[in-house]
Amino acid sequence: MRFQIDGVRVGHWTDEGARTGCTVVLFPDGTVASGEVRGGAPATREFDLLAPGRTVNRLDALVLSGGSAFGLSTADGVMAHLEAAGVGYRTGAGPVPIVVGLSLFDLLEGDASVRPGPAEGRAASEAASEDVQVGRVGAGTGAMVGTWRGRGRARPGGIGMAVVRRDDLVVAAFLAVNAAGDVGRSGTSEAIADGTFVDWPQDAGGLFDARGNTTIGMVVTNADVGRDGCLLMAGSAHDGLARAVFPPHTRSDGDALVAAATGGRPASDADLDVLRAMTVAAVERAVTTACGPDADDGYTTQPGTPSGR
Repeated sequence: MRFQIDGVRVGHWTDEGARTGCTVVLFPDGTVASGEVRGGAPATREFDLLAPGRTVNRLDALVLSGGSAFGLSTADGVMAHLEAAGVGYRTGAGPVPIVVGLSLFDLLEGDASVRPGPAEGRAASEAASEDVQVGRVGAGTGAMVGTWRGRGRARPGGIGMAVVRRDDLVVAAFLAVNAAGDVGRSGTSEAIADGTFVDWPQDAGGLFDARGNTTIGMVVTNADVGRDGCLLMAGSAHDGLARAVFPPHTRSDGDALVAAATGGRPASDADLDVLRAMTVAAVERAVTTACGPDADDGYTTQPGTPSGR
């Protein structure tokens, strides 16, 4: 499928044998972004640059990586690729690419000694295009969901994408889903019977200590909402995640989501409320798509009309 916001490109590096990988998202010049972390175990790089009030008001690339904190080094290769292309924040010593990194824990799934690094990050950057692969690729290669009740009940996660439109407003959600919780409404219904919470693991503390999870990713809009608007959209992205995952944002999750705006379409204050609702819907669908049998089909919907593929 093609990424449906102009100028955004995505590339993957995948090691199917080691069950790990990385994904690089390259943004057009003028993109602004903010983000929010929920959950107890984030692995991030340069995330503080996204806070409102910071000096540098741009985002050149977002890196999603397996390998836990080791995978954050993939951003070095992305920076080298962008520097060679002359992309970045202008300084007297040349451009400094603004690259944010987010990593998830997949070390228990394949060969824990294989972790994406600078070379793999650069390879994913060089492979970036508007044609986007989803499913068990890149940062989603070793992703699992539902580990909160033991690995025997876990199932594969992966990369999911969904797009929501309203007239000429577009929100695209793109996530690597590796959640401790179950994905889909069935997880909630199974855990609660007649109003009684019955399915919490007896050794939950031990489970959470042993499990490393994290859902990482982004939403991107073509609207010009500024960094403050992006921060609100990032919060709404977590709302969408919480609608799709049960339980969400546990102590073993390091859920980190970025909201970016390419700014091609002027937006009003009223549009921002619409964009936040679109964000919730897009993220919820992207998460469920990542873990379903139709993970490589994508999803596009126009609010107020039947959904379609």
